[in-house]
Amino acid sequence: MHKRKKLVDLIIDCLEEIKGFILAAVVIIAVLGAVVGYRYYRYTQDEPHYCSSCHLMKEAFVEWEKGKHRDIVCQTCHYLNILEQNQLLITYVVKGDNKQISQTHGREKPWKECKKCHIDEASQGSLTLRKSYGHAKHVFMERIGCDKCHTRNMHNFKPNEDACETCHSDKGVHGVAFCLKVVSCLKCHSFSENTPAMIPKGRCIKCHSNVPSKGSMSSLLCHQCHKPHGKAGYTSDTCISECHRNEATVGQHDLHMGKGLKCLDCHKPHSWVVGQQMAKTLCIRCHSFKDPRLFIY
Repeated sequence: MHKRKKLVDLIIDCLEEIKGFILAAVVIIAVLGAVVGYRYYRYTQDEPHYCSSCHLMKEAFVEWEKGKHRDIVCQTCHYLNILEQNQLLITYVVKGDNKQISQTHGREKPWKECKKCHIDEASQGSLTLRKSYGHAKHVFMERIGCDKCHTRNMHNFKPNEDACETCHSDKGVHGVAFCLKVVSCLKCHSFSENTPAMIPKGRCIKCHSNVPSKGSMSSLLCHQCHKPHGKAGYTSDTCISECHRNEATVGQHDLHMGKGLKCLDCHKPHSWVVGQQMAKTLCIRCHSFKDPRLFIY
């Protein structure tokens, strides 16, 4: 018994001597573990190459490096919550393969992150809480997700020109049924410029190059006269009802209109002004030539 007591006392004395070293070792291991764990965590959250360690995603990685999002790390858009992280880790440890796990972070969640960076684009067309157009109307008022209008091909997110038909199947283009695909919506409507009704005048001129850029009414936007979703052309009644309500009482207009003449019988689209040369051939259809400058008196 005496020898056993001495052995116990000796062990206790040894432990008393080395407990400081044990405590220091525990602290060092804990600190190193925390540092390594933090660095590993930051690596998983900030390093794009971490993604390629699990996935066969060489093609996607190359597309990312060449794309517009190359300055944004993968984890900004693609991320895992704690449950998903542990699920992948356990599956990898047990099976050595994480391809059987649904990768929701690579399909759906990135679309929810778009507005965090693209808030300026999403606000395009914002006028008031009840009236907006363009991105603002679709994103904030209609609450349409980015993926409904943009395609996803690897890391390229181009507008899907066929997506408009999902909601706007009743809209014709230049008076022709939508299904004929004569002109797509994005050929006319701009989602990147702050222009009235999203139709920059320059879009029309690209196709209709014969329209004068100077002269009477050249400052008007094309869609103020033309209604592209209905009948692309216009009538004399359009002129009077939209802008020229008082012209019928100016000069000889009422006399000519009383004879059954319409605006377009005398005024030619996009030139409009009846000059001396035009009057010489125009007026003599009904009466002898008169100076058009006297018409308004």
